[in-house]
Amino acid sequence: MAETMRSHGVVLEKMYRFQLWLIPTLEKFPRSQRFLLGDRMQMLAHDVLDGLIEATYSREPLAALGAANLRLEKLRFMLRLARDLNHLDLRRYEFAADALLEIGRLIGGWRKASHGKG
Repeated sequence: MAETMRSHGVVLEKMYRFQLWLIPTLEKFPRSQRFLLGDRMQMLAHDVLDGLIEATYSREPLAALGAANLRLEKLRFMLRLARDLNHLDLRRYEFAADALLEIGRLIGGWRKASHGKG
């Protein structure tokens, strides 16, 4: 149980740190996209973190983890769109893509571990 809680804490911390990076990054978007694409990306990131917090305190975390995972995938596509529109340089895009890949792996591991319970 302690190991499971520790891994939950890792994914929560990684998502939190990703948001610390994302918010000032989105503020650099052109004004025309800051309030459209930027706000959408920020809300998706907040929703992922909310879902992970909900899963942490739930006896049945699978639904919350599934929703968080779906929002994470949407966020990946929004990041790709931002890159393709040249709102993110390649270095920032690669950082974000790597961070979200790791968060996704951690969520997947948590989902797999939760399937074994019950």
